[in-house]
Amino acid sequence: MNVLADARDLAAEGPVCDACLGRAVADRSHGLTNADRGRSLRIAAALDDDEPYEPTDTADCWVCEGLCDEFDAWADRCAAAVEDVEFDTYQVGTRTPPLIEENERLLRAAAGLDPDAGEVFKSEFNREVGKRIGPLTDTTVDFGRPDVQFTLDVDADTVEVDVHSAFVYGRYRKLERDIPQTEWPCNACDRSGYVGSQPCGNCGGTGYLYEHSVEELTAPVVRDVMDGTDATFHGAGREDVDARMVGTGRPFVIEVLEPRRRNIDTDRLEGDINAFAEGRVEVDRLGLATYDAVERVKGLDASKRYRAEVAFDGPVDDDELAAALDALDGATVEQYTPHRVDHRRASITRTREVYDATGERDDPTHATVEIHGAGGLYVKELVSGDEGRTDPNLAGTLGVAAEVTALDVIGVYGEDEPFEDPAYFREAAPDPPGVASDPVDGSGGEGDSDASAE
Repeated sequence: MNVLADARDLAAEGPVCDACLGRAVADRSHGLTNADRGRSLRIAAALDDDEPYEPTDTADCWVCEGLCDEFDAWADRCAAAVEDVEFDTYQVGTRTPPLIEENERLLRAAAGLDPDAGEVFKSEFNREVGKRIGPLTDTTVDFGRPDVQFTLDVDADTVEVDVHSAFVYGRYRKLERDIPQTEWPCNACDRSGYVGSQPCGNCGGTGYLYEHSVEELTAPVVRDVMDGTDATFHGAGREDVDARMVGTGRPFVIEVLEPRRRNIDTDRLEGDINAFAEGRVEVDRLGLATYDAVERVKGLDASKRYRAEVAFDGPVDDDELAAALDALDGATVEQYTPHRVDHRRASITRTREVYDATGERDDPTHATVEIHGAGGLYVKELVSGDEGRTDPNLAGTLGVAAEVTALDVIGVYGEDEPFEDPAYFREAAPDPPGVASDPVDGSGGEGDSDASAE
């Protein structure tokens, strides 16, 4: 390839600016802008031909129609569009006018170059505008998942700004029963609060079956602090509505849409959420997380530890209870879909492991037991047997009917690794909870599950 000959052929096709000339041979050399290449080639050709050097005004270029002289102006417009948005990283994309794409093809064809020679207009425009935005906004380019995506629509003469979501990780404890994890709309009125012109009798006209939810007590606070347009709650499984979540707390991520603030004080946010929840829910171990944290929280293999208050139909002595729990300790359990969830779960038999089973009597017909099991273990049915759908089970082993009267989840941890992996945080990762008792009415354990999901 004779680059000077190519430069002469390209320049011969009418007024071609330095950037468009250099872009056609952008694969030659490094550390140069396309404008540097084009100007250097033009000068080198003039020297080689012993001809006067004649620069071309970018405004006269028939290929880019002067757009290669507007990098600064487009960067200024981008910076102005996000002057009230807090962000650290960005990326630039360009919609190239079809006419300019055609002009590039015509230029290369006339000069006898391969249609894909050099680089395309879009790539140069992205790069040249992009490298100017950083100094204007004190931010850096991120070609993965940036905080802000700029799209330059050259034909429409517009700058589109997509402010990507921000993510806050934490663990929540649900300290009251009868609070769902997420909002539970009334299906009788489709959350409107009315059936026809009358207030809905099913939900009392509220549009929801429960007054509060973990989502409603946490996500709005994060949204407001980060000045977003909305917020979505993502939990690592969920407990039954009538179960408390105490002890270690359950991992969650709150996704804030279009945040204008991103670098917040998570310690202060923790206090704001706990004050807003007024003792119904509390959070801790908050940290600014990455986009991938949602998938990790929802998909990490995990297990749970439960504490259940159990009532028996007849008296049970200490030795009988200990022997029954020993039989469950380490057992492989087969559970056909429980009656209480068979309206929304596939009717199949699931095999789950019981890692640990302990307990003690409170009186002859009541006991408190702790069960640590693999993800998906239905603990209420492990106690009652669910009319033979769970085998083995505590009631069947004792030979006495048994029922869980109150259930707490007291430990939620990853099976093989903690949820709090530093790779999923934008700052220092919060410490994972230990296996010792938590200050809030709980005890430790390893693992998480979606065992008794709502």
